[in-house]
This record gives sequence, structure tokens and C-alpha cells, in this order.
Amino acid sequence: MSSSGTDFDPVGVVIDWLDACRQRRLADLLELYADEATLDFCDGGRFVRRSGLLRYWQGKLQAATPAAFELREVLPDGECVILDYLDYDGTAARTKFWFDDEGNTSRTRCTSLGSAGSRSNAA
Repeated sequence: MSSSGTDFDPVGVVIDWLDACRQRRLADLLELYADEATLDFCDGGRFVRRSGLLRYWQGKLQAATPAAFELREVLPDGECVILDYLDYDGTAARTKFWFDDEGNTSRTRCTSLGSAGSRSNAA
């Protein structure tokens, strides 16, 4: 994973993202994203920029189940980091994170893994 600008720990950023989600810290969650970030979510929609991310995350964090955002696995994978976890509604999900040179999340793409978390549905 390249970081031509600031040195940062991409896995650490993903863990910070998961912690912010677990603790329903919307402002901290949004700070982890680049200003022009894109979020492709599990249902096939897309949100762009912080204003879009705010619309998406506000409702998801408010509706989160007690089991939400449980870590299953986190792995660096070339130019991204893969996170397997329980989504806001408790379903197994995989999100891939890409980063800009400053260490902010520039793009995320979520894929549902179904109730069992099968890796065969991975993005």
C-alpha cells in the first residue's frame, strides 16, 4: 500500500472507523473520510462527499443493533484494506477501504456477506 504523503497505518484507520461506528460517534466517523470521498453501499447506492456521507451514516448509526460493527477480520490487500464485520443491522458485511495520500478514506465499497458471512460473496 503506497503512502507518498504522510505515513499512516491504513489498518489503524479502519479500526478507528469501526470504533467510531460502534460508539455512534458520527463526527469522528466523518473525519476519517476525505472531503470528496465516495461510499458505495451494500444495497447498490452511492453517497458522495461529506454531505452525502452524513445523510447515509446518520440514519445507520441511529438504527444500529446491539450486535452492530463487530469485527470479524481485517486484512491489508494491495491498495486497500478489507474489513469483514457485522453491519449496522447485524448482517455480515465486507467493506473495502481505499485511502488518499493524507491517510483519509477516499472510497469505501460494501458487500453483503449474508447472514452466515460466506466469503464466496466477497467483492
